[in-house]
Amino acid sequence: MNLLSTVMIIAIALSIILAIVSFWLPQMNPDHEKLSPYECGFDPLGSARLPFSLRFFLVAILFLLFDLEIALLLPLPWGDQLVSPLTTFLWATAILTLLTLGLIYEWIQGGLDWAE
Repeated sequence: MNLLSTVMIIAIALSIILAIVSFWLPQMNPDHEKLSPYECGFDPLGSARLPFSLRFFLVAILFLLFDLEIALLLPLPWGDQLVSPLTTFLWATAILTLLTLGLIYEWIQGGLDWAE
């Protein structure tokens, strides 16, 4: 028996053991809210045309903005290995400064306040 087959047998056995144990360990205590198909808190029998707060969209846009910031800054450690790491540092600083100024502007304008 070689190493590959040993590793495969161990992985399959461990997966089967964990799948079997996962059916025995959890304690199922269902209640009315858990059995409801709508766990979001909205009344499923009410009107479907309730006004939706635009604040939730603001949070989503802010999340996407800062997620994009992380995606733009992800290559920063590899960019430091280039011939001119100062250029990489200046571009990263420019991105962070621009996003920070935008966040400060939104904060001052009251766009991040939940209560009106």
